[in-house]
Parts: sequence; C-alpha cells; structure tokens
Amino acid sequence: MNEPQVWTLIGVFAAGLFGMLTIMSTMFVRIIRTEIGGLRSEIRGDMNELRAEIRGDMNELRAEVKGDIASLRGDIRTLDRDVNSLMKNTFGIDRD
Repeated sequence: MNEPQVWTLIGVFAAGLFGMLTIMSTMFVRIIRTEIGGLRSEIRGDMNELRAEIRGDMNELRAEVKGDIASLRGDIRTLDRDVNSLMKNTFGIDRD
C-alpha cells in the first residue's frame, strides 16, 4: 500500500466516522424529543385529572359550607326568637 492509498483509507474512515456520528446524534435528538413529548402529554393528563379532582372536592366543600351556614342561620334565628320571647315575657318589652 502506498501513501495515497493510506490517505484515501484515512479519509474514507474519517468520513464514515463523521457520518455515523451525525446519524447517531440525529437519532438521539429525535428520541429525546419524542420522550419529552410523551412525558409532557402524561403530565398534562395527570394535571387535568388533579384539576378535576380538586374542583370536585372544592364543590363538595362549598356545598357542605353552604349547608352549615344555612343551619347556623336557622340556629341564630331560633335563638333570636327565643331571646325576643324571654325579653317580652320577662321585661314586658316588645322589641319588634
């Protein structure tokens, strides 16, 4: 093998090496993008499920608080009526 043939082989191997490096890096970048896209979709799905669950819990809590407030209002009205009756009977005062 003479010197030009050696340099030709070195050039062919170098070109093959850079070509393989380019192909592998391109494939790696595509795989990473695909995996990130899949992870993004999965996270969005989980976030939507969590959002729906929190909204459901908040609606339940809101309904429970509204019921408790309505019950408290009824208790206060009953107490007010009882106090008014006591005032009227005890002191003969009509507060209405």
